[in-house]
Amino acid sequence: MLTTIRYQPLNLARWLIWSSFALLLLIAPKLFTHGAALSLLSQIGTLMIFGLSFNMLLGQGGMLSFGHAVYSGLGAFFAIHAMNLAGAGQIPLPLPLIPLAGGLAGMGFGILFGYVTTKKSGTTFSMITLGMVELVFACSLMFPKFFGGEGGISSNRVYGEALFGINFGPQIQVYYLIAVWLFISTVAMFAFTHTPLGRICNAVRDNPERAEFVGYNTQWVRYLTLIVSAFFAGVSGGLSAINFEIVTAENVSAVRSGAVLLFTFIGGIGFFFGPMIGAVIGVFLTVMLSDLTKAWQLYLGVFFIVIVMFAPGGIASLIMLQLRVMVHGMLRKIALPFLKVSLSCVLAFCGLVMLTEMLYQRSLEQAAGPILHLLGMTLSVQNWQDWVLAVLVLLTGTTGFFFFSKPYMYVWNLVNTEIEDKIRRSQA
Repeated sequence: MLTTIRYQPLNLARWLIWSSFALLLLIAPKLFTHGAALSLLSQIGTLMIFGLSFNMLLGQGGMLSFGHAVYSGLGAFFAIHAMNLAGAGQIPLPLPLIPLAGGLAGMGFGILFGYVTTKKSGTTFSMITLGMVELVFACSLMFPKFFGGEGGISSNRVYGEALFGINFGPQIQVYYLIAVWLFISTVAMFAFTHTPLGRICNAVRDNPERAEFVGYNTQWVRYLTLIVSAFFAGVSGGLSAINFEIVTAENVSAVRSGAVLLFTFIGGIGFFFGPMIGAVIGVFLTVMLSDLTKAWQLYLGVFFIVIVMFAPGGIASLIMLQLRVMVHGMLRKIALPFLKVSLSCVLAFCGLVMLTEMLYQRSLEQAAGPILHLLGMTLSVQNWQDWVLAVLVLLTGTTGFFFFSKPYMYVWNLVNTEIEDKIRRSQA
């Protein structure tokens, strides 16, 4: 018998990326030392897992779901009930394995609901998932014994004997628990993309008719992918239950499903790491920005519209395009036009913020007064010069953008044409 020896070189780039990711998770609490930083990092971690699980459907399978919060929310409810049972000594389940209980619950409901939803694709699939999330949300108010009614279900994550002094009371310990699950889940979901199921899922997304022609059952491919996605969504729900120690009906609402769709699209559905970027932006816009201004939803809407219009591939696509230019040593050719466009965008954004905040301040003038402190300036809604200044800043930025964007796009297209020619010559 002949033995075939195959040499497979070590993928140093992949090992470097994953090692850097693990190191970043390890030192993140040292880099961000603000009082609320640990809480924000924990929320980002759970949202990253949720976004990556959602992108298994949308980015890899082409399934636009409006009800993905069903699996994370139900996983969170089962996880918090498991915490209460474990805390009462009725089941021997340590806290680090609680997310696994949420994942198994999410997978179970993925098996149940997915068999129905994945029988159709496209718009029909989206509408069925929307009806599913509304159904589950209605049930959450109809069965208060399990869902806790409007108050939800609360728990205490500190139970059992501490192991090596770790009882998961301090937020830093909860963060590292979330970080471990995030790393494991990210590796597992990335590995899924290289499995035969992950590959055929891409084929079903791109051309379902051809996939059926070569013998694959597209409904079963969508169904199995949804089950795997639901498992990781349940894991994120379990981690959320540990982090907040409460789960409410909002966890299974269409609002939560819409949020993960929004943030995943902003990050970039065409790239594996896109939802991770979207999670960072999502927590910043919904948590940090909401503490700074009452107009945070307006900014979120404007930001989403800008991404859809000018970068439909998401933030990840912008990063990869710039890296491509940098790798080929042509960044200096677009540096000056890019700087002009960027400064114009910053000016337009500042003008928009000034006008928006002044309008909000005017509507709240009796309660908050006419004075507004913004961007290092003191503005008054009763001073017409401040309104003129805000309009001028907005008009200057907008005019500059339209004036500099065409030269920038000309240089950008020229540079990318040179890169394509260079690649073709090297391949020839």
